[in-house]
Amino acid sequence: MKKKPSIRSLKKKAWGLFSRYIRLRDCLRTTGSPEYGECFSCDASLPFNQLQAGHFIAGRHHANLFSERGVQAQCRVCNIVKHGQQLEFRRQLIKLYGEGVDEELEAEANQEVKFTREDYEEKIEYYTNKIKELSC
Repeated sequence: MKKKPSIRSLKKKAWGLFSRYIRLRDCLRTTGSPEYGECFSCDASLPFNQLQAGHFIAGRHHANLFSERGVQAQCRVCNIVKHGQQLEFRRQLIKLYGEGVDEELEAEANQEVKFTREDYEEKIEYYTNKIKELSC
């Protein structure tokens, strides 16, 4: 009998696929190419594998872990060294999604969410399909 993957490993796999989707989506949005894209905060143009999926609300809380609006492709410097470049991230979010999106994402981050095994499995399937759609 095959052992079920742990919730931790499912979360890691789901996050990996989500991160790949975000970076691919943003590369296509900013440059039209899946091979490189621009940092959401500083506009640096980088190869796909040098971009990270950066959160508007730091800490990767469960409620905003998989937030497609609240996570954008960022360079390592903006995401890690400059702690997400919060002010510029907020400005760019409003520019992209409209007034109030920042407040919606802040409210979303305050919600308590406990993902189950099934939730992670669904996310794995969902983001696998989203990546395939973008890769066509």
